Amino acid sequence: MSDNIKENKQPSKMPGKPPRGARVPMKFDKKTIKRMLSYMKPFTPQLILVLICILVTSGASVASSVFLKTLIDDFIMPLVENSKNGISPDYSGLFGALAGMAVLFLAGAVSSLFYSRIMATVSQGVLKRIRDEMFSHMQSLPINYFDTHTHGDIMSFYTNDADAMQQMLSQSIPQVLSSGITIVAVFCSMMSLSVWLTLTVVVFLIGILAITAKIAGKSGKYFMAQQHSTADLNGYIEEMINGQRVVKIFCHEEKAKDAFDGKNSDLCENICKANAYANILMPINNCLGYFLYVVLAIIGGTLAINGVPNVACFAVNVLTLGSIASFLQLSRSFIGPIGQVSQQLNAVAMAMAGAERIFTLLDEQPETDDGYVTLVNAKRGEDGELVETEERTGVWAWKHPHTADGSVTYTELKGNVVLDDVDFGYVPEKIVLHNIDIYAEPGQKVAFVGATGAGKTTITNLINRFYDIADGKIRYDGININKIKKDDLRRSLGVVLQDVNLFTGTVMDNLRYGKPNATDEECIAAAKLANADGFIRMLPDGYNTVLTGGGSGLSQGQRQLISIARAAVADPPVMILDEATSSIDTRTEAIVQAGMDALMKGRTVFVIAHRLSTVKNSDVIMVLEQGRIIERGSHEKLISEKGQYYRLYTGAFELE
Repeated sequence: MSDNIKENKQPSKMPGKPPRGARVPMKFDKKTIKRMLSYMKPFTPQLILVLICILVTSGASVASSVFLKTLIDDFIMPLVENSKNGISPDYSGLFGALAGMAVLFLAGAVSSLFYSRIMATVSQGVLKRIRDEMFSHMQSLPINYFDTHTHGDIMSFYTNDADAMQQMLSQSIPQVLSSGITIVAVFCSMMSLSVWLTLTVVVFLIGILAITAKIAGKSGKYFMAQQHSTADLNGYIEEMINGQRVVKIFCHEEKAKDAFDGKNSDLCENICKANAYANILMPINNCLGYFLYVVLAIIGGTLAINGVPNVACFAVNVLTLGSIASFLQLSRSFIGPIGQVSQQLNAVAMAMAGAERIFTLLDEQPETDDGYVTLVNAKRGEDGELVETEERTGVWAWKHPHTADGSVTYTELKGNVVLDDVDFGYVPEKIVLHNIDIYAEPGQKVAFVGATGAGKTTITNLINRFYDIADGKIRYDGININKIKKDDLRRSLGVVLQDVNLFTGTVMDNLRYGKPNATDEECIAAAKLANADGFIRMLPDGYNTVLTGGGSGLSQGQRQLISIARAAVADPPVMILDEATSSIDTRTEAIVQAGMDALMKGRTVFVIAHRLSTVKNSDVIMVLEQGRIIERGSHEKLISEKGQYYRLYTGAFELE
């Protein structure tokens, strides 16, 4: 949009984006967690299977540790005694015990592999649903949202934030659940072996948890800040890529690099600090675990040597070598999961930051639409009355449902557009359009001229209802446009913008964009009308040539011609041409203008132009200045008045 007074718009704050260099506190919003887990509800059967597999995996791990006591006390020690006494050893029992342990380990390994594969499928299913919702909701957001948020920041929702959630769902949640179950099972097993040694572990555990909580809290803050810094950097990169030509024209490379370095340094600092804290967590837990291992070995050995009664949950006995070995193994199984849980908290923190940003997007208020009048194809019945029809007849009608009696009336779409004393401001406290009165009769060509920032494009945006007016009325065939459904209103308006957007696909696909069911013949006819057929046929595959990168292989003028042809295919009753021929050379413009005149015949047309030669044949020319209409009339009338239009026109003529 070339002229919508964007300098008056106040960009809103990006969702969840902190000030540069600020630390984001780690917090786990219960509502966010609950909302995130709600996406897993359709996968309940798979999750139940995952839980069963986790129970088997944890159970196998704990059972193998407990089984050491039986292995040592009931098999190995008797074999040692028999060997000392010269009795021939019988290894059949030992081999059977080892086979039993092997089965336990195999069951645990298979279950672990199985639930990992299931969670990978579940996490991708959840992410697909979230991305679908995001994209669907994004289509319902008002234009203002995209005007005030960088494209890179929006893209970050679908990449970095979604990836963080996928990491949590596929790995962190199963790992935390598995570790939690293992901790409970190991604690009960330790209590069944020795209460004294278990109390030693509990006392030691308090210190481990205190250290872990402090380190995890610090890393979590930086992990959350990392998500916001990544989105900020992505937004800047996207902006620089789109504006690379401008950067080079104004030799702004060094300034751009300095700004990038600042944002990149913020991201680097957050990532380094987050990972620095996260990476020392596991080594510290391992060291403390080894220290606990030594302490338990000393205490257990001392108790066993001195014959101190060992209190267990179900008996009082003397610690055996098998009990000590089993307990030491359990202590490793107890400390390990605690370290794993603390490690996964960082991934959860990143996922929560991503989830909050995603849910902020999903909670953005969609574009409201209270309209009830719809646009339909119509034809004349035998009595001359309008009748709704499915096929395209070239006759359009506004369909008015009446709730009182359930009846329906039709008003023929003629293209009568009236702006009655309209005021508008992008923010309520700053009005940028004042007392705009426009009366466009069916079939008229109405032109808007004026300096950049005068409000020309803003008026056409109001007709499209991209923004709602502050005061006054806009009527379309006598109907207040607030009563017309936005989709139907916009379907009746063909818009050709100065900035052309071509999408990845064939030329034919791009021509069909406004009318998906258009035939090849209709598209080719529209291309001929816009004088685009000649160069399209010269492309490698003609109309089947695939365009990528917004049609980067075409000249600006060729892209504009395709845009004009696309509007011709849609064949709307009302046309809005916003600097539509500004990128076309003068010779081609004369040819295209003839085709556009044929396209505009019988339609109400609004033209925005800086090149005044293109609006000389307009029925009415509106001259705008600082959001007000200061002159109106035909070209001849305005020239005779020798006002602002006369000065603009004669100045342009002299420059030519």
